[in-house]
Amino acid sequence: MRAGPWLVLALAALTLSAVAGRRWPRTWLVLIVAGGAAAAAASVLVLSGAPGWEWRGAFRIGGEALHLRLDALSAVFLALVGVLGGAGAVYAHGYWSDAQYPASAPRGRAWWSVLVLSMTLVLTLSNGLHFLVAWESFAIAAFFLITLDGGARAVRSAGWLYLAASHAGTLALFAFFALLSARTGSWDLGPMNAQAALAPLFWLALFGFGVKAGLFPLHVWLPSAHANAPSHVSAIMSGAAIKMGVYGILRFSGWLPVPNAAGWVVIGFGAVSALLGIAFAFAQGDLKRLLAYCSVENVGIILVGVGGAMLASTAGDAVWGRLLLAGALLHVWNHGLFKGLLFMGAGSVLHATGTRELSRLGGLWRRLPWTSLMFAVGVLAVAGLPPLNGFVSEWLVYLGLFDAVTSRGPSAWAAIFAALLLGTAGALALASFVKVGATVFLGAPRGPAAAKAHESGRAMLAPMGALAALCVTLGLAPTLAWPAIARGVAAWHPAWPATAAPLALQAIGGAQLALATLLIAGAIVAWHQWRGKLARRALTWDCGYAVPTARMQYSSASFAGIVTGWFRWILWPRLALRRPRGLLPARALRLERIPETVLELVIAPVGALFLQTASGARRLQHGSLQAYILYVVVALAALGAMVLEAGAR
Repeated sequence: MRAGPWLVLALAALTLSAVAGRRWPRTWLVLIVAGGAAAAAASVLVLSGAPGWEWRGAFRIGGEALHLRLDALSAVFLALVGVLGGAGAVYAHGYWSDAQYPASAPRGRAWWSVLVLSMTLVLTLSNGLHFLVAWESFAIAAFFLITLDGGARAVRSAGWLYLAASHAGTLALFAFFALLSARTGSWDLGPMNAQAALAPLFWLALFGFGVKAGLFPLHVWLPSAHANAPSHVSAIMSGAAIKMGVYGILRFSGWLPVPNAAGWVVIGFGAVSALLGIAFAFAQGDLKRLLAYCSVENVGIILVGVGGAMLASTAGDAVWGRLLLAGALLHVWNHGLFKGLLFMGAGSVLHATGTRELSRLGGLWRRLPWTSLMFAVGVLAVAGLPPLNGFVSEWLVYLGLFDAVTSRGPSAWAAIFAALLLGTAGALALASFVKVGATVFLGAPRGPAAAKAHESGRAMLAPMGALAALCVTLGLAPTLAWPAIARGVAAWHPAWPATAAPLALQAIGGAQLALATLLIAGAIVAWHQWRGKLARRALTWDCGYAVPTARMQYSSASFAGIVTGWFRWILWPRLALRRPRGLLPARALRLERIPETVLELVIAPVGALFLQTASGARRLQHGSLQAYILYVVVALAALGAMVLEAGAR
């Protein structure tokens, strides 16, 4: 069976769903789920060994013939888009329904279809001009989804910041494709590795796609956009949309020659993004903003693998490069699954309590048992702990780095640097999600909203359960994904043919299954103890507090205090402090805010300077003809002086 008919079916269903979204919600849901399933089916066929699909249309758009292509590399990403597009649509049916949001829900359904359709086209179009059109459609659809709740000022600001950053990246991509077309004589895309003169264009692609991927410090739009968007939008933005940037870097580093320094730069930015992304995440007091910064960290992990593969390709050592790229591609899937799950879980918490602030939550595991269970699966996965899927892909990346170190070539230094930063980032990730689990789900409610929380409906819980099941499956049986990932690696570098799963991955699968069995047995024993069947319960020593209150619990800021101090040089925390006074103080206050350092301390001042300069320049345009003649005379005099000086030399 060929993938082409399934892909055509997916495109048709997604197009029809965009039309049906405003008036027929049930029809829209059927069409969007069918479109996502068809896209995933086309991807699975290609990744299972079916030949790639390529089609050229007879008609032209913008003077260029339509050219579609689906190979194993694009299929890796398209499968994720199909899964999250369908799961997010089911979740939205309960989370952002017409009953609760009669004005924005129909609009949101239509833009959701446009978003999924645009990402599908980005992954399959093989013409630079058409790629740019799909890329811009993707950005516009995401903008309207981010600003669905446009009544809040923070939401509008997040949307405009996203749009401005996206257009900055698109401008770089327009220059990239225009120069590529000028030098090759065609907008058509495909392998061009033999044309060494194209290598410098990689830097434009890295900037343009790096903005979309949220690579530090190009991530300035990401925290506010993911935090303020509806949670199902945050799930697909973090799980799939930012991966379009990763796809672009991979696709054009595979099709085009790259500079010798490209691998060093990508692995360096990836390692720094991983460390600083999780440092910012740990310091956040907003649940969704914390998850957003964690996406910066995980994109960094992926790009460490991509940069390592580039280094291996230029060094001629394919063994550890294949492992690094396989780990990166598997982490694309894994991060998409567990981050989609976590954002949906955060949406369930927000839906139940009306707040994202960690300081107002707590004790939710009693009131939201299913959400708590599935969020716990996502937490274990994102922290890279066995036996979940996040551990498997990160372990593959580490294996590649260790092999690069033992190769003792020049790349060993980059591998050592990346391994050290990733190890530190992994420890901080574990601490960050211990903080999240403890402050959101354990302890006592910190406010009335948490005390009155209620579990979400089936429409929200079902997609969360499906994503959690996929996280468990890829963790316990990682070799199931290896053939698909190996074909994706071979599509990026044809000299690296698909091979059998490495022995280390096969061993991990058995160890993960054994560990899962022990964990389940331990959970059963703990549950029986808690129910009082194996152990009696009694009041423990209360340290003098017979009636503890919620105010006596650890807060989010107290969890993060030490690490915030370590990274004060980049976090720049802002502190508001009111010390207790008197013998019996009634009030005390300590509020700490972590600014968006790059945005607020770098980009905003530079932007303000440009605006002031532009405002000053506007004063020269005042409508006086005599003044304009004077400007021309002064300019000509200055030009003449320069010419005379050049002639004298």
